[in-house]
Amino acid sequence: MHHVVFIVYPGFELLDVSGPASVFNGANRALRQRGQPAAYKVALASAEGGGVESNAGVTLETRPIGALHPAEAQTVLVVGAEREPLLQAMANPVLRAALPGLTAQAERFGAVCSGGFVLAALGLFDGHRIATHWEACKPFAAAFPKVTVDPDALYVVEGRLWTSAGVTTGIDMALAMVARDIGAAIAGEVAGRLVLYARRPGSQSQFSPILRAQVRADSPFADLIGWMQAHLDAALDVPSLAARAGMTERTFHRKFVAATGETPARFVETARLDAARLLLSRGLSLKSVAAQVGLFPPARLAEAFERRFGIAPRLFRDMHADL
Repeated sequence: MHHVVFIVYPGFELLDVSGPASVFNGANRALRQRGQPAAYKVALASAEGGGVESNAGVTLETRPIGALHPAEAQTVLVVGAEREPLLQAMANPVLRAALPGLTAQAERFGAVCSGGFVLAALGLFDGHRIATHWEACKPFAAAFPKVTVDPDALYVVEGRLWTSAGVTTGIDMALAMVARDIGAAIAGEVAGRLVLYARRPGSQSQFSPILRAQVRADSPFADLIGWMQAHLDAALDVPSLAARAGMTERTFHRKFVAATGETPARFVETARLDAARLLLSRGLSLKSVAAQVGLFPPARLAEAFERRFGIAPRLFRDMHADL
């Protein structure tokens, strides 16, 4: 039985706990269905113990952090929050006194989302590369210059240290833990039961080009972008896209750049390469990936992939498949 403890405090982000906890519970369920014992026991701890109210108004029961035995905290994860609750947690004397010893004895430790600020304030991230919420990357780097912040990764693993980016990426990180502890098959089953679109590798961008464009784009382009995502293997040149949008090529190019901040060609390549990373992480062949994302033949995919990411797609696949 592996004990996972989430460190919470008043105003914590509820999804930072409920998402990963559901993954560990899902792994237990999958194991029981196979006639095997549960692998995880999840607990919550706080400075004083007792009920702690989340940002959503939901109160969760916790144990005092000082009462935890190392055997009850094999994985220690500090969850995130908005600025004010986070600052209070960083200054909390009980947490500051207990966390260094607790994390030192844990098999692995880290943070979900902005919870990394609490550990970084104790010097526990110095000399390491970490992930955090995309909005917090610049403030984090400025506040803790001895820490390398990866603004793109969904989660980062460095030895015993695990950190995830914004909110739902805690689910991705928990799935990676399950895959490492028990196997990719169980992790995949849990992801399917949670109705996740896919198990995302840590190197996947936390803010996809599709989402970024949909947030910024006017509604006509939001519909077009959704269609593009579903048809990456189609002809996505300016004439074809302009015709679908009902505009002249010149007008389409100008309005698309104004709405998304990227030229159509750059956006299409980014969307295709983002999808390619996801497919490669599943272990698919370069030929299959190239065909699915519209970068066929494989040599075309390899050229674009290496130019953008500085690594050959075949090597990327070997490094990330089944993680």
